[in-house]
Order: sequence, then C-alpha cells, then structure tokens
Amino acid sequence: MTPRAGLDTDAVVATAAGLADAHGLDAVSLTRLARELGVRPPSLYAHVAGLPDLRARLAARGAAELADALRSAAAGRARGDALHAVAAAYRRYALAHPGTYQALQRAPDLEGGQAGAALVDVVLAVLRGYGLRGHRAIHGARAVRAALHGFVLLETREGFGLPLTVEESYRRLVAILDRGLSAA
Repeated sequence: MTPRAGLDTDAVVATAAGLADAHGLDAVSLTRLARELGVRPPSLYAHVAGLPDLRARLAARGAAELADALRSAAAGRARGDALHAVAAAYRRYALAHPGTYQALQRAPDLEGGQAGAALVDVVLAVLRGYGLRGHRAIHGARAVRAALHGFVLLETREGFGLPLTVEESYRRLVAILDRGLSAA
C-alpha cells in the first residue's frame, strides 16, 4: 500500500469518528482504520500511540463538537429557553454521532481535559441563569447530564416501546428539569 498523502492526526481521528458513528465504537480497531485510510496499521503510530490514545482523541473531538453545538444552541437564550435548546442540541448530536458520543461517555479523564471543561462550562453557564453556582450548579449539571444521557441511551437502545412520540417525552423531560432547576 502506498501511504496516503496528507494523512495527519486530524484525518485519522475524523476517519475513526466516521467508522464509530457508522459501525459502533467497538468496531473501531487500528487494523480497520488503517484499511479505511489505505495505509498499513504501523503507519498509524505516527499519529496515535495506540487504540486507547485514539479513543481518547475521539472523545476529545466529541466533547469539542458537542460543546460547540451546545454553545451555539444556548447563545442569546436564558433559563428554560436555553435549557430546551441545549437539550435538543445534545440529543441531536448523540443521535447523529452515536459512536463518537459513546467514546465521549467512556473517556475516564475527559473531565480534566480542555474539551471536557468546555462542555461543562456551557452547562454551567445555562445553570447560572437559574441562579445556581458552586456546588448547587455542579449538582444541577449532574442532574441535567444524567437525565439527557439516560434518555438518549434508552432511545438508542430502543427502550421506548409504547406508541407515544419520543419527541414529546423528551420535551416533557426537559420541562420537568426546567421546573426542578427553577426551584433548586
């Protein structure tokens, strides 16, 4: 195989994201990624230190993309409007990028990273609109994440079997969060 011209770390991670989103995170291996890129597996080590490093980079990419999506959704909005917009953007991202989203959830050190911090900062900014700061804001952020992630997880695993619209259930979940945060 001839090395692919222009191959860099960003291209490697972007291709891994595409594979993860199309086939699931567990389907991403260095061998499969190399085949997709038209290179031999050892060439990937010029860009990533191995599969754990690739997954960490994939998670960081996902955190940055999700933070950008949430930041854009929240722009110019406050309280319930911001929360509903952020929740909708969160769900859209998770459904459109299931493998990358899964990598983001599995990253053990993401909270300490710059991309993870940007993601948390967006949520904390929304919660400041509710007057939540310090420990109260952290508890609020955990509640929001648990609710949104739990819903998305159930949705992607076809956990909602009743003949009601999932969109309406999600809207109501966010409305409940809004009321709870308003009372916190």
